Amino acid sequence: MYLTTTIPYVNARPHLGHALELVQADVLARHHRRRGEPVRFQTGTDDNSLKNVLAAEAEGVPVRELVDRNAAAFEGLRGPLALSFDAFIRTSTHPGHRAGVERIWRAVGHDLYRRHYEGLYCVGCEQFYPEGPCPDGHREPLQAVSEENWFFRLSRYQDALGELVRSGRLRIEPAARRNEVLAFVEAGLADISVSRSAARARGWGIPVPGDPGQVVYVWWDALANYVTALADGEPAGGGYERWWVREPRRTHLMGKGVIRFHAVYWPAMLLSAGLPLPTELFVHDYLTVDGRKISKSADGAVDPVALVAAYGTDAVRWWLLREVPRVGDADFTEARLAARHDEDLANGLGNLVSRVVTMVSRFLDGRVPEEPGEPLAEVSGAVHEALEDFDFRRAAGAVWTIVEEANRYAERERPWRQPAAARERSLGTLVRACRDLAAELEPFLPGAAARVAAAVGGDRLGPPEPLYRRLSGATGRRSLTV
Repeated sequence: MYLTTTIPYVNARPHLGHALELVQADVLARHHRRRGEPVRFQTGTDDNSLKNVLAAEAEGVPVRELVDRNAAAFEGLRGPLALSFDAFIRTSTHPGHRAGVERIWRAVGHDLYRRHYEGLYCVGCEQFYPEGPCPDGHREPLQAVSEENWFFRLSRYQDALGELVRSGRLRIEPAARRNEVLAFVEAGLADISVSRSAARARGWGIPVPGDPGQVVYVWWDALANYVTALADGEPAGGGYERWWVREPRRTHLMGKGVIRFHAVYWPAMLLSAGLPLPTELFVHDYLTVDGRKISKSADGAVDPVALVAAYGTDAVRWWLLREVPRVGDADFTEARLAARHDEDLANGLGNLVSRVVTMVSRFLDGRVPEEPGEPLAEVSGAVHEALEDFDFRRAAGAVWTIVEEANRYAERERPWRQPAAARERSLGTLVRACRDLAAELEPFLPGAAARVAAAVGGDRLGPPEPLYRRLSGATGRRSLTV
């Protein structure tokens, strides 16, 4: 699998919505690696946006300074969120990106032409709209723009795009998003502007080949990262032929606000250039605070690094995976995060492992029974099926059946009251359940999985140590929303 996230603008630091997509992609990458499948998990930042320029101007700092600082904050999410991405591309610094964008531009030259254009432009979305306000909720008024740009003949690919979506050759999940894309295509596609005046862009961005008075439209520039980052010889394990041409699964994860770019504009660009297409798109909905979408520029942004510092990596990852539905927005509060942590991780997982290790230490002097027993719950198939459907909440719930079954088994069998032989069999079954849990939990909570494996691994178990402490009351310490 070649697995990518979107690359966000770096006009501000990352928020919890970015963490959602990164954690979802990380689960997929870890899951497929566990199955012995080659995976390249790629993320990065979109450095060439006008939003970044305007943010630097507002702050009174050079654009390069702001971009470098905020891009480092996005790349720095690796540690706090326990991410395992293989490559991180920055569109302003990657050695092969500009040349790759220029190659694609020239490859689609037969579908490019210049004309004058007037329209309303949303800087937040970096796109034109026929009327305001911005449908994605950006509060800045749309700007009236009148200039000459390069246009791409998107209209030429209407039939081909419709067939791709209808046939499933371009798989779009969930189905409602597929239907949304299909309706948009079938309503008729207009040609799109794919450049901006260099003056309006303040000279920031990739110049149009042969036309230095224009810069390449930031979305054209950004979408190209999925192939430009694969330039052969890249230290992070590149290889365009390996991952974009020969790899049968080319999977993009994205939020619902950018589906048109990924499901319409990007495939059309690739069709025009004669390049392979992505094979599947998963579209997630938004995280909200008090019903309003979390964004970098709006009130209510949530800093994932501060959240991890306050509650821990496992609490944050687990809330994102256990609470966020496959379809529909999810409203975030610190109280909900703490409650989910305490119910599942402290009371469920932590209590189970502590009980098992305590009983083995007390009744068997730490010795693990030679016959570990049968698995209490067969979850591997259910987890894989859910993740193939991009249903992270269902997949996390499938893993959790091990905890539920093991706790029920312990209450039913009551090993502490059994004769020695029966007790040994029961404790063997519970140790086996904890080991199975550690294995299945690894893609979701790699830190917790390692601690569980250490607690119940080997032939002899040591004294129990608490895996989690309850977070009840922690939400009163400070607010992590800004």
